[in-house]
Formats: sequence, structure tokens, C-alpha cells
Amino acid sequence: MDIHAIRARLAQDEPTIGTWLQLPSADVAELMARAGYDWVAVDMEHGSFGRTGLPDIFRAIQCGGAAPFARLPVASKTAVKAALEAGAQGLIFPMIESREQLDQAISWATYPGHDDGRRDGEPPRENRGVGFCRANAFGRDFDAYMRDTAPRIFLVAQIEHIRAVEDLDAILDQPRLDAIMVGPYDLSGSMGLTGQFDHPDFKAVMARIHEACRRHHARMGLHVVQPDPGELRRQVAAGSRFIAYGIDSVFLWQAAARPAGV
Repeated sequence: MDIHAIRARLAQDEPTIGTWLQLPSADVAELMARAGYDWVAVDMEHGSFGRTGLPDIFRAIQCGGAAPFARLPVASKTAVKAALEAGAQGLIFPMIESREQLDQAISWATYPGHDDGRRDGEPPRENRGVGFCRANAFGRDFDAYMRDTAPRIFLVAQIEHIRAVEDLDAILDQPRLDAIMVGPYDLSGSMGLTGQFDHPDFKAVMARIHEACRRHHARMGLHVVQPDPGELRRQVAAGSRFIAYGIDSVFLWQAAARPAGV
């Protein structure tokens, strides 16, 4: 699946289900993509990925039939460029806490002259640097990439702090934003409730996020870290549409554990 098919699915209000990659192996990346997911996100924040290994990881994901996404280590110009030039078709910006921060991150992912969703009258921001790279076949597909792929990079903001919730209406109003993804552990931690997902205050914040997404017709997303088909179905029924399911390392732990008593 590519980003065009992912957007078409979301336009029909259908969920798109991806998964999470932390192990720096092209074989594992291909396996995860072939497991039937729409996209596979390379976790550059908590995983063990270096810039030189990204092209092979993204190639493997595409070989497996999924769209390659990158969860950046930080929403910075350097990190954005590294992921996009290696061939990422989607970016997940971590720890977005304000509209201003999101605008700058999207600008770094946008070539000069392309729409980065700036408000009318706002001065231009610093854009993505232009050059030959793996994403445009080192110049061979430069024109096609500039015309067809670069303007359509899938952009996701992670909502991981209570400060982001306070500015959520402005964040969701960014026209280039495709979806948000709640980071439940960080969000609960910012409230002094780390991992207490059943706490009434945390549930109230999650309800507030869902309501804001409904008002703005935005795509709500989250990460179901522990593989649980029932929980996945519950989140889809609750309105989540951009969902990461599991992590390669968690799948391995669950399947590899020695049977008790043997």
C-alpha cells in the first residue's frame, strides 16, 4: 500500500493499520510489511536505527508491500531531511506541543514553492533543502519526485503532552496535517499519571481529544503497544483511524517466551 491508498481509505472513514519497527534489520522490516499492514513506522526515537541503514530498511518495507514511515527522534530539520532523503513516505513528528512547532516541522518537510499550510500573511519559513538523494533515485526521478511524491508526504503529529491538548484546536487546524497519534505513556506522564490509563482525569483528556478530532474532521490515531485484537477493534469502534499495532520486539517477546513448566 502507498500513501495515496492510505489517504483514500481515510477519506472513506476506514481505519488504516500499521505497525512499529525498533529492530534495525531489513529482513525484519520486510517480514513486518508482509504481515499485512498498510504502513510500517521505523522508530528513530527509541529504536536502534542509524542514517546509513535507513535506505535498506525503507526498501525492505516497500518490497513487503507497505508504505515506509519514520517516527522521527525529534522534530528537527536534520531528522526530517534524513528520513525523507532515505525514502520515507510518511513522517510522524514526536512531542508536538503547539501549532507553531508543527508549522515549523511541516515547513522542513516541504520544498520551496509547495504548500506547507501556512496561514495567510505569515512570513515564509525555512523549507526542505533541494538535492539529489535516494528518494528521487539520486536525481534520475528528480522531476517526478518533486511533482508527485514530495507534495504528498503523509504527516502525523504525536500528541504526547498535556500542553499539546491545550493547543489542540490550532494543531488540528493545520491544513497539511493528515492525522494525529496520541502517545498514551508520555501524555499520562505529563499529567503525573504515568501508565494510569483508567484514571478518570486521563480518560477525560482522551475524550477531549476525540471530541476535538470530531469537530475538526481530523483523523485520530494511537499506538496499541501490546498486541490485542480486541483492543484494536475497540479503538476502531471508538473512532480511531490511524493506528499502530504492536512492535516487532513485542511480537518477538510474546512468541519467543519459553512455555511454562517445560
